[in-house]
Amino acid sequence: MPVPDFNEAELKIAGQTLRERYGRDIPIETAEAEIGVGDDPELTACPVLYWEERGAHFVVFKIADSRYRAQFFYSEAQQFGTGKSDFDNLGDCLVTVLQVQSDHERQMAGVRSGTTAHDLTGDDYDGPLVI
Repeated sequence: MPVPDFNEAELKIAGQTLRERYGRDIPIETAEAEIGVGDDPELTACPVLYWEERGAHFVVFKIADSRYRAQFFYSEAQQFGTGKSDFDNLGDCLVTVLQVQSDHERQMAGVRSGTTAHDLTGDDYDGPLVI
């Protein structure tokens, strides 16, 4: 049985969630991808939401009615999941992938809890820390 396309309510949730995260409308593209779902060795054609923001590419797969999976990537070699295989709520899926990417972005910038300006700049820097 084919996976149903994203419906208008789901598209509205996605648009609203991204608007809340970024403070503006983010263009969302729809596509289709073949991925492994469950224990079935066959690939399943699934509808996909795709957007790019802040150097990252995001995909949300609809793997069944009210079942979602998400990841983000920077390149073929740099792909990241959410730490959870599937979600039964699109809003939770979106918020989780956005949070994981935000955490990753901060980590890549060297911003960690308890990190001081001295830790980030070294001994020989006398100016203000700009992030």
